[in-house]
Amino acid sequence: MKLTEKQYEQIKEAFPKQRRQAEISNMDVLNAALYMLENGCKWRSLPKEYGNWNTIYVRLRRWVRKGVLQKAFLLLQEKRIIQISVKIISLDSTSIKVHPDGTGALKNTENRQSGNPAAAGIPSFIWLPHLTEKL
Repeated sequence: MKLTEKQYEQIKEAFPKQRRQAEISNMDVLNAALYMLENGCKWRSLPKEYGNWNTIYVRLRRWVRKGVLQKAFLLLQEKRIIQISVKIISLDSTSIKVHPDGTGALKNTENRQSGNPAAAGIPSFIWLPHLTEKL
């Protein structure tokens, strides 16, 4: 999905004012983010039509830290330009059964849980947003 100039005009107040002429416009960076969201490719695989992948990545990372990207996506949904469905999937190795042959060599089977549950860290999960419908 690509935003048109008319659609971008409806949400451009979400983006910071640029002090000087940028190499890549905010609309192109947002379109690159939508491309990444829709296709899930690596940053280096971003098509050249969007510009330098590293420039886009750095600007998007800055926008995420400042809350700009969240505000832009909220406006896109409020104005009914796009609809986004966020799906979170959590996989835990204690709930996934593996065939005995798939475990490899014999290992010590005693239970070795950490004495400090906080040391184990935050459980990891996969965040997978999807565009549900093009309006």
